[in-house]
Amino acid sequence: MPDTLGANSLDTVKDGADQTFMVDVIEASREQPVIVDFWAPWCGPCKTLAPALEKAVRAAKGKVRLVKINIDENPGVAGQLGVKSIPAVFAFDRGRPVDGFMGAVPESQIRMFVDKLAGLAGPDAAAEELEVALKEAGEALALGDVGGAAQIYAVVLQADPENIKAIVGLARCYLAAGEVEQARDMLAMIPDEKSKDADVVSLRAALELASAAPSGADTAAFDAALKTNPNDHAARFDLAGALAARGNLEGAVNELLTIVEKDRDWNEGAARAQVLKIFEAAGLSSDIAKAGRRRLSTILFS
Repeated sequence: MPDTLGANSLDTVKDGADQTFMVDVIEASREQPVIVDFWAPWCGPCKTLAPALEKAVRAAKGKVRLVKINIDENPGVAGQLGVKSIPAVFAFDRGRPVDGFMGAVPESQIRMFVDKLAGLAGPDAAAEELEVALKEAGEALALGDVGGAAQIYAVVLQADPENIKAIVGLARCYLAAGEVEQARDMLAMIPDEKSKDADVVSLRAALELASAAPSGADTAAFDAALKTNPNDHAARFDLAGALAARGNLEGAVNELLTIVEKDRDWNEGAARAQVLKIFEAAGLSSDIAKAGRRRLSTILFS
Protein backbone atom coordinates (compact mmCIF):
# COMPACT_ATOMS: atom_id res chain seq x y z
CA MET A 1 0.00 0.00 0.00
CA PRO A 2 1.59 3.31 -1.01
CA ASP A 3 2.36 5.80 1.76
CA THR A 4 2.71 8.80 -0.51
CA LEU A 5 0.46 10.23 -3.17
CA GLY A 6 1.38 11.35 -6.64
CA ALA A 7 -0.10 14.31 -8.48
CA ASN A 8 -3.87 14.15 -8.61
CA SER A 9 -6.60 16.57 -9.61
CA LEU A 10 -8.13 16.24 -6.14
CA ASP A 11 -4.96 17.15 -4.26
CA THR A 12 -5.97 20.58 -2.99
CA VAL A 13 -2.49 21.61 -1.78
CA LYS A 14 0.60 21.36 -3.99
CA ASP A 15 3.99 22.94 -4.66
CA GLY A 16 4.21 25.12 -7.74
CA ALA A 17 6.91 26.66 -9.94
CA ASP A 18 7.32 29.43 -12.48
CA GLN A 19 7.27 26.85 -15.28
CA THR A 20 3.97 25.32 -14.18
CA PHE A 21 2.20 28.53 -13.11
CA MET A 22 -0.02 28.69 -16.20
CA VAL A 23 -1.30 25.14 -15.68
CA ASP A 24 -1.40 25.03 -11.87
CA VAL A 25 -2.90 28.48 -11.34
CA ILE A 26 -4.23 30.30 -14.41
CA GLU A 27 -5.84 27.34 -16.18
CA ALA A 28 -6.89 25.61 -12.95
CA SER A 29 -8.60 28.78 -11.71
CA ARG A 30 -11.00 28.62 -14.66
CA GLU A 31 -12.54 25.61 -12.93
CA GLN A 32 -12.28 26.75 -9.29
CA PRO A 33 -10.46 29.45 -7.28
CA VAL A 34 -6.74 28.95 -6.70
CA ILE A 35 -4.72 30.55 -3.88
CA VAL A 36 -1.01 31.16 -4.42
CA ASP A 37 1.25 31.41 -1.37
CA PHE A 38 4.63 32.98 -2.14
CA TRP A 39 7.11 31.98 0.57
CA ALA A 40 10.78 31.21 1.29
CA PRO A 41 12.54 28.84 3.72
CA TRP A 42 14.15 31.72 5.65
CA CYS A 43 10.82 33.53 6.22
CA GLY A 44 9.57 33.10 9.81
CA PRO A 45 6.03 34.46 9.23
CA CYS A 46 5.71 32.10 6.25
CA LYS A 47 6.11 29.13 8.60
CA THR A 48 3.26 30.47 10.74
CA LEU A 49 0.94 31.23 7.85
CA ALA A 50 1.39 28.04 5.82
CA PRO A 51 -0.18 25.48 8.23
CA ALA A 52 -3.22 27.67 8.87
CA LEU A 53 -3.69 28.34 5.16
CA GLU A 54 -3.42 24.65 4.29
CA LYS A 55 -5.88 23.75 7.05
CA ALA A 56 -8.45 26.26 5.79
CA VAL A 57 -8.07 25.13 2.18
CA ARG A 58 -8.54 21.47 3.07
CA ALA A 59 -11.57 22.37 5.19
CA ALA A 60 -13.12 23.84 2.02
CA LYS A 61 -13.31 20.22 0.75
CA GLY A 62 -12.10 20.77 -2.78
CA LYS A 63 -13.79 24.10 -3.54
CA VAL A 64 -10.46 25.95 -3.41
CA ARG A 65 -6.90 24.91 -4.25
CA LEU A 66 -3.59 26.11 -2.85
CA VAL A 67 -0.33 26.37 -4.79
CA LYS A 68 2.82 27.12 -2.76
CA ILE A 69 5.72 28.80 -4.59
CA ASN A 70 9.21 29.15 -3.11
CA ILE A 71 10.42 32.52 -4.44
CA ASP A 72 14.07 31.65 -3.85
CA GLU A 73 13.77 28.92 -6.47
CA ASN A 74 11.03 30.59 -8.56
CA PRO A 75 11.38 34.40 -8.57
CA GLY A 76 9.79 34.98 -11.98
CA VAL A 77 6.04 35.10 -11.31
CA ALA A 78 6.51 36.80 -7.94
CA GLY A 79 8.47 39.56 -9.67
CA GLN A 80 5.79 39.97 -12.35
CA LEU A 81 3.14 40.34 -9.65
CA GLY A 82 5.21 42.93 -7.80
CA VAL A 83 5.81 40.89 -4.67
CA LYS A 84 8.09 42.99 -2.42
CA SER A 85 7.77 41.06 0.84
CA ILE A 86 6.57 37.66 1.98
CA PRO A 87 4.43 35.88 2.82
CA ALA A 88 2.34 37.17 -0.05
CA VAL A 89 -0.95 35.49 -0.86
CA PHE A 90 -2.89 35.96 -4.10
CA ALA A 91 -6.26 34.49 -5.07
CA PHE A 92 -7.05 33.73 -8.72
CA ASP A 93 -10.46 33.10 -10.24
CA ARG A 94 -11.25 32.60 -13.93
CA GLY A 95 -7.64 33.24 -14.83
CA ARG A 96 -7.23 36.56 -13.01
CA PRO A 97 -6.10 37.72 -9.55
CA VAL A 98 -9.16 38.73 -7.51
CA ASP A 99 -7.94 39.12 -3.93
CA GLY A 100 -4.92 38.76 -1.67
CA PHE A 101 -3.02 39.86 1.43
CA MET A 102 0.53 40.31 2.71
CA GLY A 103 2.09 39.05 5.93
CA ALA A 104 0.95 36.52 8.53
CA VAL A 105 -2.65 37.23 9.48
CA PRO A 106 -4.87 35.69 12.21
CA GLU A 107 -6.33 32.26 11.51
CA SER A 108 -9.86 33.64 11.64
CA GLN A 109 -9.02 36.05 8.84
CA ILE A 110 -7.52 33.22 6.79
CA ARG A 111 -10.71 31.18 7.17
CA MET A 112 -12.82 34.13 6.05
CA PHE A 113 -10.52 34.67 3.06
CA VAL A 114 -10.78 31.02 1.99
CA ASP A 115 -14.53 30.79 2.68
CA LYS A 116 -15.12 33.86 0.51
CA LEU A 117 -13.23 32.24 -2.36
CA ALA A 118 -15.03 28.93 -1.83
CA GLY A 119 -18.27 30.80 -2.42
CA LEU A 120 -17.08 31.63 -5.95
CA ALA A 121 -16.91 27.94 -6.85
CA GLY A 122 -20.00 26.19 -8.14
CA PRO A 123 -21.72 24.51 -5.16
CA ASP A 124 -21.76 21.11 -6.85
CA ALA A 125 -18.39 21.21 -8.63
CA ALA A 126 -16.33 19.75 -5.81
CA ALA A 127 -18.96 17.12 -5.00
CA GLU A 128 -19.10 16.02 -8.64
CA GLU A 129 -15.31 15.76 -8.77
CA LEU A 130 -15.31 13.59 -5.66
CA GLU A 131 -18.00 11.32 -7.11
CA VAL A 132 -16.01 10.86 -10.32
CA ALA A 133 -12.90 10.02 -8.30
CA LEU A 134 -14.79 7.51 -6.14
CA LYS A 135 -16.15 5.82 -9.26
CA GLU A 136 -12.64 5.59 -10.73
CA ALA A 137 -11.31 4.15 -7.48
CA GLY A 138 -14.07 1.53 -7.35
CA GLU A 139 -13.37 0.50 -10.94
CA ALA A 140 -9.63 0.26 -10.24
CA LEU A 141 -10.25 -1.95 -7.20
CA ALA A 142 -12.62 -4.19 -9.19
CA LEU A 143 -9.89 -4.65 -11.81
CA GLY A 144 -7.37 -5.62 -9.13
CA ASP A 145 -5.41 -2.35 -9.15
CA VAL A 146 -5.33 -2.14 -5.36
CA GLY A 147 -2.51 0.42 -5.22
CA GLY A 148 -4.16 2.74 -7.74
CA ALA A 149 -7.52 2.54 -5.98
CA ALA A 150 -5.91 3.18 -2.58
CA GLN A 151 -4.14 6.25 -3.91
CA ILE A 152 -7.38 7.76 -5.24
CA TYR A 153 -9.30 6.99 -2.04
CA ALA A 154 -6.52 8.59 0.02
CA VAL A 155 -6.63 11.77 -2.07
CA VAL A 156 -10.44 11.95 -1.69
CA LEU A 157 -9.94 11.72 2.08
CA GLN A 158 -7.50 14.63 1.92
CA ALA A 159 -10.25 16.73 0.38
CA ASP A 160 -13.06 15.27 2.53
CA PRO A 161 -11.75 13.43 5.63
CA GLU A 162 -15.25 12.24 6.61
CA ASN A 163 -16.21 10.76 3.23
CA ILE A 164 -17.69 7.38 4.17
CA LYS A 165 -17.33 5.85 0.70
CA ALA A 166 -13.63 6.74 0.63
CA ILE A 167 -13.04 5.37 4.14
CA VAL A 168 -14.80 2.12 3.25
CA GLY A 169 -13.04 1.96 -0.11
CA LEU A 170 -9.60 2.37 1.43
CA ALA A 171 -10.46 -0.27 4.03
CA ARG A 172 -11.39 -2.66 1.20
CA CYS A 173 -8.01 -1.94 -0.41
CA TYR A 174 -6.33 -2.98 2.84
CA LEU A 175 -8.44 -6.13 2.92
CA ALA A 176 -7.51 -6.97 -0.68
CA ALA A 177 -3.85 -6.57 0.32
CA GLY A 178 -4.33 -8.91 3.29
CA GLU A 179 -3.89 -6.10 5.83
CA VAL A 180 -6.89 -6.87 8.01
CA GLU A 181 -5.82 -4.81 11.02
CA GLN A 182 -5.38 -1.67 8.92
CA ALA A 183 -8.84 -2.25 7.47
CA ARG A 184 -10.22 -2.58 10.98
CA ASP A 185 -8.53 0.71 11.91
CA MET A 186 -10.31 2.39 8.99
CA LEU A 187 -13.66 1.02 10.22
CA ALA A 188 -12.95 2.54 13.64
CA MET A 189 -12.74 5.99 11.98
CA ILE A 190 -16.42 5.87 11.03
CA PRO A 191 -18.68 7.77 13.47
CA ASP A 192 -21.43 5.88 15.27
CA GLU A 193 -24.19 7.77 13.47
CA LYS A 194 -22.96 6.28 10.18
CA SER A 195 -22.76 2.70 11.47
CA LYS A 196 -26.00 1.71 9.71
CA ASP A 197 -24.85 3.06 6.34
CA ALA A 198 -25.07 0.31 3.71
CA ASP A 199 -21.39 0.65 2.79
CA VAL A 200 -20.36 0.41 6.45
CA VAL A 201 -22.54 -2.66 7.05
CA SER A 202 -20.99 -4.25 3.97
CA LEU A 203 -17.45 -3.48 5.18
CA ARG A 204 -18.18 -4.91 8.63
CA ALA A 205 -19.40 -8.14 7.02
CA ALA A 206 -16.27 -8.30 4.86
CA LEU A 207 -14.09 -7.89 7.94
CA GLU A 208 -15.95 -10.70 9.69
CA LEU A 209 -15.32 -12.94 6.69
CA ALA A 210 -11.62 -12.07 6.66
CA SER A 211 -11.32 -12.72 10.39
CA ALA A 212 -13.06 -16.09 10.09
CA ALA A 213 -10.90 -17.26 7.16
CA PRO A 214 -8.88 -20.44 7.76
CA SER A 215 -5.36 -19.88 9.04
CA GLY A 216 -2.95 -19.05 6.24
CA ALA A 217 -5.78 -18.94 3.69
CA ASP A 218 -3.70 -21.06 1.28
CA THR A 219 -5.99 -21.81 -1.67
CA ALA A 220 -3.47 -24.25 -3.20
CA ALA A 221 -3.93 -26.75 -0.37
CA PHE A 222 -7.72 -26.65 -0.71
CA ASP A 223 -7.52 -26.95 -4.51
CA ALA A 224 -5.35 -30.04 -4.12
CA ALA A 225 -7.83 -31.61 -1.69
CA LEU A 226 -10.70 -30.97 -4.10
CA LYS A 227 -8.82 -32.54 -7.01
CA THR A 228 -8.52 -35.67 -4.92
CA ASN A 229 -12.14 -35.53 -3.76
CA PRO A 230 -14.49 -33.02 -5.45
CA ASN A 231 -17.09 -33.82 -2.77
CA ASP A 232 -14.85 -32.70 0.09
CA HIS A 233 -17.26 -29.98 1.18
CA ALA A 234 -15.13 -28.97 4.16
CA ALA A 235 -12.19 -28.22 1.85
CA ARG A 236 -14.45 -26.32 -0.54
CA PHE A 237 -15.92 -24.34 2.36
CA ASP A 238 -12.42 -23.42 3.54
CA LEU A 239 -11.47 -22.50 -0.03
CA ALA A 240 -14.44 -20.14 -0.15
CA GLY A 241 -13.28 -18.57 3.11
CA ALA A 242 -9.76 -18.07 1.75
CA LEU A 243 -11.11 -16.49 -1.44
CA ALA A 244 -13.39 -14.18 0.54
CA ALA A 245 -10.48 -13.10 2.75
CA ARG A 246 -8.58 -12.06 -0.37
CA GLY A 247 -11.54 -10.06 -1.64
CA ASN A 248 -12.55 -12.59 -4.32
CA LEU A 249 -16.19 -12.63 -3.25
CA GLU A 250 -17.46 -13.86 -6.60
CA GLY A 251 -15.18 -16.89 -6.42
CA ALA A 252 -16.24 -17.55 -2.84
CA VAL A 253 -19.92 -17.44 -3.82
CA ASN A 254 -19.32 -19.94 -6.62
CA GLU A 255 -17.65 -22.42 -4.27
CA LEU A 256 -20.34 -22.11 -1.61
CA LEU A 257 -23.17 -22.49 -4.11
CA THR A 258 -21.46 -25.60 -5.44
CA ILE A 259 -21.75 -27.06 -1.93
CA VAL A 260 -25.41 -26.04 -1.66
CA GLU A 261 -26.10 -27.55 -5.07
CA LYS A 262 -24.61 -30.88 -4.00
CA ASP A 263 -25.84 -30.94 -0.40
CA ARG A 264 -27.95 -27.96 0.69
CA ASP A 265 -28.09 -29.15 4.30
CA TRP A 266 -24.37 -29.88 4.67
CA ASN A 267 -23.05 -28.93 8.12
CA GLU A 268 -26.48 -27.65 9.18
CA GLY A 269 -26.72 -25.30 6.21
CA ALA A 270 -23.32 -23.64 6.82
CA ALA A 271 -22.71 -22.94 3.14
CA ARG A 272 -26.07 -21.19 2.73
CA ALA A 273 -25.45 -19.06 5.81
CA GLN A 274 -21.99 -18.14 4.62
CA VAL A 275 -23.14 -17.20 1.13
CA LEU A 276 -25.69 -14.81 2.63
CA LYS A 277 -22.89 -13.22 4.65
CA ILE A 278 -20.91 -12.75 1.44
CA PHE A 279 -23.90 -11.09 -0.24
CA GLU A 280 -23.91 -8.64 2.65
CA ALA A 281 -20.15 -8.08 2.33
CA ALA A 282 -20.43 -7.46 -1.41
CA GLY A 283 -23.42 -5.17 -0.92
CA LEU A 284 -26.97 -6.42 -1.22
CA SER A 285 -27.51 -4.47 -4.43
CA SER A 286 -24.16 -5.49 -5.97
CA ASP A 287 -23.91 -7.59 -9.13
CA ILE A 288 -22.32 -10.38 -7.08
CA ALA A 289 -25.29 -10.50 -4.70
CA LYS A 290 -27.90 -10.24 -7.46
CA ALA A 291 -26.38 -13.02 -9.57
CA GLY A 292 -25.76 -15.16 -6.49
CA ARG A 293 -29.34 -14.83 -5.27
CA ARG A 294 -30.66 -15.86 -8.68
CA ARG A 295 -28.46 -18.93 -8.72
CA LEU A 296 -29.33 -19.79 -5.11
CA SER A 297 -33.06 -19.54 -5.88
CA THR A 298 -32.64 -21.83 -8.88
CA ILE A 299 -30.84 -24.38 -6.72
CA LEU A 300 -33.33 -24.27 -3.86
CA PHE A 301 -36.55 -24.18 -5.86
CA SER A 302 -35.81 -26.20 -8.97
